[in-house]
Amino acid sequence: MHIIINKKNLTYGNYKAKCALGKRGIDLKRKEGDLITPKGSYKIRFVLYRNDRVKKIQSKIRKIAIKKDMGWCNDPKSKNYNKLVKLPYDYSYEKLYRKDNCYDIVLVLNYNMNPIIKNRGSAIFIHVAKRNYKKTEGCIAIKKIDLLKVLGKINNNTKVKIEHQK
Repeated sequence: MHIIINKKNLTYGNYKAKCALGKRGIDLKRKEGDLITPKGSYKIRFVLYRNDRVKKIQSKIRKIAIKKDMGWCNDPKSKNYNKLVKLPYDYSYEKLYRKDNCYDIVLVLNYNMNPIIKNRGSAIFIHVAKRNYKKTEGCIAIKKIDLLKVLGKINNNTKVKIEHQK
């Protein structure tokens, strides 16, 4: 079974959750920072989570606790572009240990990972939505309760299909 993402919702089987997407919607991703959620089919590589904020996480997918010195490199000039990095880091990165709760739970999609193409886009995640489902920089965001429910049902074979709808 697939997680299906379209303009308004994330659906898994008969479970449906409202979602937020990149500011420029779903399309072919062209470059780093274009604010597009990339259409296509992806696997979930692993789950990152804040163990100080999320106590019980049920999932068949590998889980990694987020530490204060963790980041995700989004700098095409770095050899670690689109990878988990240890902070401080000499290149541009997204901090994973945040004050807000956006990254309390993060499903890391394998977008632009095999092979990694410089400047094609990085850090495409499914994470916790901000209040009022504020648009993202390219990620998919849903409520924490919905993320926990979906996480309990999926496994390593679950594909995430991001569909462009006119």
